[in-house]
Amino acid sequence: MEVEVQLSSNMRKALLVLNCVILSIGNCGGPLVMRLYFVRGGERIWFSSWLETAGWPLILVPLIITYMHRRTKQGSHAKLFFMKPPLFVASAVIGVLTGLDDYFYAYGIAKLPVSTSALIIASQLAFTAAFAFLLVKQKFTSYSVNAIFLLSIGAGVLALHSSSDRPANESNKEYYLGFFMTLAAAALYGFILPLVELTYKKAKQAITYSLVMEIQMVMCFFATVFCTVGMLVNNDFQAIPKEAKEYELGEAKYYLVVVWNGIIMQCFFLGAIGVIFCASSLVAGIVITVLLPVTEILAVIFFDEKFQAEKGVSLALSLWGFVSYFYGEMKDSKKKKNPTPETELPQTVNP
Repeated sequence: MEVEVQLSSNMRKALLVLNCVILSIGNCGGPLVMRLYFVRGGERIWFSSWLETAGWPLILVPLIITYMHRRTKQGSHAKLFFMKPPLFVASAVIGVLTGLDDYFYAYGIAKLPVSTSALIIASQLAFTAAFAFLLVKQKFTSYSVNAIFLLSIGAGVLALHSSSDRPANESNKEYYLGFFMTLAAAALYGFILPLVELTYKKAKQAITYSLVMEIQMVMCFFATVFCTVGMLVNNDFQAIPKEAKEYELGEAKYYLVVVWNGIIMQCFFLGAIGVIFCASSLVAGIVITVLLPVTEILAVIFFDEKFQAEKGVSLALSLWGFVSYFYGEMKDSKKKKNPTPETELPQTVNP
């Protein structure tokens, strides 16, 4: 039978930090690698969308390790997978939505500079906060409201000079279509994050970290299937060999870019649902938004994009908002040693 141990406060904090680090790698590195594919000759948007979740088999590695660990303690009674059919269906539906979001995001990355697409994605925090309130009855404190306000203002400051980053030889139609597709990606993912949290809450089984990884694998699998259909319709599989040969950095580096694209983006998705498991969808949204200036700085370094004074101001506001939120969380945790069922997920870990 399945043995479950309550997740201690220290373990929960350690897992939260680990998932924040994983999310940071994916959130900052993902857009850069995706943009590198396009600026050096890549043109297949559905293929880029597919790469965002195609790294799902990597999750099998930690799942196998945790299974072997359970088997040493439970013998033949150890379960290989914990996911029940209702949760599988819910994860599959979220996966299809994720695949659609992948396409929106890849289209924006293809048409906009990283600095511009990143600032649009920052609006995701507002969508996450709104949907978290509607779907999971997220409670706000003065500190979380202050953090959302500061992070939103920081994104708005960046928008002041976004038009100066418009790529050369790109039509107004392409630029604005990329803008609105990126905004749609922000809105849809702002809906997906609380939807994942709602799935955790409504699941009629204990949510363990192993189960979280299973959910992530199913989501990414169905997102990949969705994008595979798009690739087949668009004849991307036939075009990839030719595109690789004509890639500016060479054929070998083309495949290196696409492989790392899949690996780094998997870090983003796994980190995001891990943060939701350890904290909430709002925390995941705040971590994603606070990393915006970091992505901006990396875009300046690797793609020679302009770094105006507004980006420095945005960095300061984002860090202020980040500190504000977690200071409030620390104060709140001191007041409440035992979280209430309405605000916290039942968190367990498999030995």
